[in-house]
Amino acid sequence: MDLPPVGARVRVPVGSRTLTGCVVQHDATLENGTGAKDIVEALDREPLLPEEIVALCRWVAEYYVAGIGDALAVAMPPGTRGRASGFKKQRVAMVVGSDPGDGATQGLESPHHRGLTPRQREALQILAAAPAGLPTSELRDRGVTTDILNRLVRRGLVSIRDANDERDPFERAALADVVPDAARELTAEQRHALAEICDLADERDFRVALLHGVTGSGKTEIYLRLADRVCRAGRQVLLMVPEIALTPSVAALFRGTFGTRVAIQHSALSDGERHDQWHRIRRGDVDVVVGTRSAVFAPLERPGLVIVDEEHDASYKQEETPRYHGRDVAILRASRAGALVVLGSATPSMESYQHAVAGKYRHVTLERRVLDRPLAAVRLVNMRTEYAEGGPDVVVSRDLVSAIDDRLRRREQVLVLLNRRGYSTAVFCRQCGDTFECPNCSVSLTVHSARNGWRARCHYCNYSVMVPKACRKCAAPYLEHSGFGTERVEEELRRRFPDARIGRIDRDSVRRKGALTQLLSKFAAAELDMLVGTQMIAKGHDFPRVTLVGVISADVGLGLADFRASERTFQLLTQVAGRAGRGEQAGEAVVQTLYPEHYSIQLACRQDYPAFFEKEIAYRRGMRYPPLVALINGIVRGPSFEEAMQDAREIVGRLEPATAGGAFTILGPAPAPLGRLRGEHRVQFFLKGSRRAEMRNALMEVVNGMPEIRRRLTIDVDPLSVL
Repeated sequence: MDLPPVGARVRVPVGSRTLTGCVVQHDATLENGTGAKDIVEALDREPLLPEEIVALCRWVAEYYVAGIGDALAVAMPPGTRGRASGFKKQRVAMVVGSDPGDGATQGLESPHHRGLTPRQREALQILAAAPAGLPTSELRDRGVTTDILNRLVRRGLVSIRDANDERDPFERAALADVVPDAARELTAEQRHALAEICDLADERDFRVALLHGVTGSGKTEIYLRLADRVCRAGRQVLLMVPEIALTPSVAALFRGTFGTRVAIQHSALSDGERHDQWHRIRRGDVDVVVGTRSAVFAPLERPGLVIVDEEHDASYKQEETPRYHGRDVAILRASRAGALVVLGSATPSMESYQHAVAGKYRHVTLERRVLDRPLAAVRLVNMRTEYAEGGPDVVVSRDLVSAIDDRLRRREQVLVLLNRRGYSTAVFCRQCGDTFECPNCSVSLTVHSARNGWRARCHYCNYSVMVPKACRKCAAPYLEHSGFGTERVEEELRRRFPDARIGRIDRDSVRRKGALTQLLSKFAAAELDMLVGTQMIAKGHDFPRVTLVGVISADVGLGLADFRASERTFQLLTQVAGRAGRGEQAGEAVVQTLYPEHYSIQLACRQDYPAFFEKEIAYRRGMRYPPLVALINGIVRGPSFEEAMQDAREIVGRLEPATAGGAFTILGPAPAPLGRLRGEHRVQFFLKGSRRAEMRNALMEVVNGMPEIRRRLTIDVDPLSVL
């Protein structure tokens, strides 16, 4: 048989099973004496995955030290592992002899139509008005029964065919009717920024621009107009957003501009919707794709513009194999396609800003909000003073209570952020000190309210247990909660403001499909006065009625053993403060913290990114951290700490000769900050240096010679989290 093309699916024997795979190469050389397997069946005559997407997956697998199969699985649409097409089928009826081009049909008075009942004639008239045919389900809704259709088929007047029933996610999108204002006049800053980026797009070559605009400066409007220019030039656009919560509204804006030639790709869609949207892209039926991280693999044929909105966001980094970064893969893809990349953010990542400072990226700035609206005024509240005067159980400060009360009386809206979900962070016995800890992970259980009491849950492995009335260890009835999360904040606000309409957005409250969109829509329609949530409420949303943002425990992330803690704190505070004052009324942010003097909090209050960058880059330079060096994190797992440490020491020992040339250094091995996860002990080591390829190649050469350890080793290239 002829060789299937690269990108086609094939079925091959693997042991006692026959599995579906994808052709990635024709002239591969097998290693270690592995025997080749004959292809049982070729499922595609034409490539399912474009060859350039296969090549992109191969790069991802090599760069991020992952299997090619793992990378291909991310790029494949759902429903493609077997012979079935994955399309939803529907039956379509049409008049025999009709021409879908001009709507012509046989006259209803021809000899073939004599003896028809009134219902049969009515059915023919309905079908005659739809030359391309109508689904039988729609005909049933209009009173045309299956029996009527069958009788018309037997008389040769109607034919019925099977067709694909394309699932459209826009039909159930709450914001699907958003229409952009094409006549909206740009500010002088926007016009200048758009002209500068359009010049880059017109070059039709690979370029990267960092669009650095303060919150509310109108970056989305620039995206829309730039995308329109690129599409008119015959090329396609990929717009990536970090959060699923942002996708419906952004997609709806683009839908309003580009009509049905917009597709969306993200994991909140059903498998069927993702499948059908993917195939629309593959057929070339769309000009714009809006999606989250995995949309970077969308099978666009002519990409001319790739936009990565909120490019700093950690959601672009996948935390399971393959551990790719959507932003970085997007840049690589654009470089191969000769496309322009626009990275947009009010708080750029250290990596992107460093490239802009060094001249590798074009730096385009927007320093003013649309309509010259002022940035939110920020007020710091020192919680050490609050605790001294009100006790250790204070959740909402007096300043924030007063500010909320003022906004509610003026019928304005409030956002309250705490980047920690649950009711309390721990349960302990006041008599013996016993705490509820996860039996599988090195963490305390977070307490959540339940219908019949309190449930303590691990946010890593999902282990949970009901909290008893008495201590499990000493039987004393002195169990107490410590710490607090979004549930406790919501309860406190409901107690203080009983007449306020309050909603909560966190991972627990939006588990049900559509719940997140529903809550955001209610808030946008002013059906809620206050929204409490985690970082999910801090990004991208535009609520003109919000005039106050309250931040509970602004420093919750500063205590983490992670060199990016200050960067994340600055970004989160700046982003959430930017949600206030986006309408006609001025905005304010009240920030509660135990460390009001910390530079990340001070500079976030001033929304002074350049000053923060200079302070943070000095710290990174002194400690030799990214973006000044490359980092690879290795985590070895084992049934016991001793076994994990022994394996890690063996890997590091074999790596040490490769450090002789000074290309990189090794840190560790040492216990990971999260020492046990899902029942496995964890030990980590780091490779740090300026030549990433040498580090990666040396590590792969070592672990390829240790197959028994490789299965227990996680390798994270360019990690965003080192916990």
